Parts: sequence; C-alpha cells; structure tokens
Amino acid sequence: MDIILKYFPELTEVQIKQFSQLQELYKDWNLKINVVSRKDIDELYLRHVLHSLGIAKVMEFKPNTKVMDVGTGGGFPGIPLAILFPETQFHLVDSIGKKIKVVNEVKEGLGLENVKTTHGRVEEVKDTYDFIVSRAVAQMETFQRWVRNKVQKKQNHELKNGILYLKGGDLTEELAGFPKATIYDLPTYFEEEFFETKKVVHLPVKFKG
Repeated sequence: MDIILKYFPELTEVQIKQFSQLQELYKDWNLKINVVSRKDIDELYLRHVLHSLGIAKVMEFKPNTKVMDVGTGGGFPGIPLAILFPETQFHLVDSIGKKIKVVNEVKEGLGLENVKTTHGRVEEVKDTYDFIVSRAVAQMETFQRWVRNKVQKKQNHELKNGILYLKGGDLTEELAGFPKATIYDLPTYFEEEFFETKKVVHLPVKFKG
C-alpha cells in the first residue's frame, strides 16, 4: 500500500481505505477463483494496482467521463482507476463469467458506485465512451477493430478520445500502422524495476456514427 501513497500522496481517507482493502479482497477471492497468479498476489500493489494507475499519470479523467475497461480480468486497470477517479463512470467488460464475478464482489466490498460490469464480448456493448482502457489483451490492430465504434464524438480532455493501453516491450512493429499513437514510458513516472519496459499507449480513435 505504501507504494501507492508514494506516487499518489494526495489520496482522501476513503481512497486510502479502499486501496488498503484490495489485498485482502483479492487474496480471499483468489483462493476461490484464480484471477491473479499466485506469484503476483503478494505483489498486487506493484504489479497490478500501481501498473493500472500508470494510466492516471498520462490522463486525469474529468468528472462524468465514461471509460470502458475491455478484458478487465480481475478488474485491472478498471478498479484502481475507479477508486482514484470516483466521479468518472467505469464499465468493466470481460467474456469470462468467473472473472466478472470476482470484479462484482470486489466492487461491492469497496462500495464503488461508479463501476458497472458486463459479462460478454466487447463487440456486443452498444454504448460509447470517452476512453477505452485495457491491459494488453490483444495486438493493437485487433483491439482497435473491436472498439472502433465505441468512442464518442464530444471531446472533453486535452488528449483526444480513444484508447489508453498498458503494454510492454518493443512496440515498434505493432504500432507501425498507427502513426497517431503516442507512447508514454512508465519509468518516467515510476522508478521500480518492474516498470522498465512498461508503457501507456494513447491512440486517438475517430467517432464513427
């Protein structure tokens, strides 16, 4: 938990309490439904929570912003971002029912009222969003195809509406066809070795009516 306060020192008491509860909630649920690897559960705050919050170093979501987390798994990056931005609406989507069950239990345990969930494929979601976040669930070309009709027209942030994607490694080849993509290296914000090759990719996506 200290590592979260190190990089986000201005958390409210409610946010500190919610972040503090994550370890116990995930440890408990992970025994029943394995959503985080055994190795990672002990480093939950570094490898999952802080990693998710890398998006917050690139983008500060304004109140009433709508964000969809595609392939949320156990709730990353959506749950940590929902704690950090309580006035932003988050929609967490995953095609695996047991993962969404864990997300729902964690959401209830934390009392998060700005999170809704869907068990299903992203292509079936009818709504549109300011931003679509995810943690490396597919190659950018595939991911962009999944979500290209899900980005809304009205712009409210300095960064254009579109995708905010947590990725790692050399992305030269993967992003060759996306000249408008911007890469933010997470070591710029976090000093831990875990983030050495980690990045946030912002890709603007035009509204398609």
